[in-house]
Amino acid sequence: MKILVTVKEVAEVDDEFRISGLDIDESSLEYDLNEWDDYAVEEAVQISEENDDVEVVTVTIGPERAEETIRMALAKGADRAVRVWDDSLESAQFLDIDTKAELLAAVAEQEDPDFVLSGVQAGDDANGATGVALAERLGFEWAAVVNSLDLDADAGLASVRRELEGGVEELTDVDLPAVLTIQTGINEPRYASLRGIRQAQRKPLEVQGLDDIGLDDSVVDSPVERTEMYEPESEGDATYWEGSPEETAGELAEFLRDKGVVEG
Repeated sequence: MKILVTVKEVAEVDDEFRISGLDIDESSLEYDLNEWDDYAVEEAVQISEENDDVEVVTVTIGPERAEETIRMALAKGADRAVRVWDDSLESAQFLDIDTKAELLAAVAEQEDPDFVLSGVQAGDDANGATGVALAERLGFEWAAVVNSLDLDADAGLASVRRELEGGVEELTDVDLPAVLTIQTGINEPRYASLRGIRQAQRKPLEVQGLDDIGLDDSVVDSPVERTEMYEPESEGDATYWEGSPEETAGELAEFLRDKGVVEG
């Protein structure tokens, strides 16, 4: 059995940040493995540990910098990794959901996995749509926001529990191959051990460009364009007073009178 896990390196913005052109300045960003993808990796690794002959392959879209992130997935138990990137992707202003799904689908078609796991969403753009879009491209069944998975590999069936709105949960069966987007809390992601980190450096990590996966530059064409980047204006503010209750009570009363909340 082969499980393909899509992972993403997400950017975290410092509290104090600078804007450079149409993006956040690189000096204000730190990168890490997407939280939801961490749970998807753990679910795949647990399945490989509980069953014989299971290969876990991770795939990401990103520059060379992303290799540090994807090697964390290898350190946690994935067997090998694929990173998709080339000059065409580097020069693209914006990779929208359709583009990402097209790239991931091309890799999935080459790998021919029994099923695909993906995080529900990414911590930076939070679209929550790539996994379902990927299933659409592949013609796979799918289940989103999965918080429990019981796999019957012989029957080619995944029994899942998924979150719906208002705290309602759905129990359903999904025929494989399928794409399942994994919710946080489905498991407890392990820490990468020192031994695992050393082993990850020796595991295969293949870099593929558009030509390698049978696509051309047109895949980066997008109807979505980033036109402006700005820091939103605050819709409110807060005033803090420091001191004893007697001191701050007087200041609060004066403040409320100035705002017209109280009289006198």
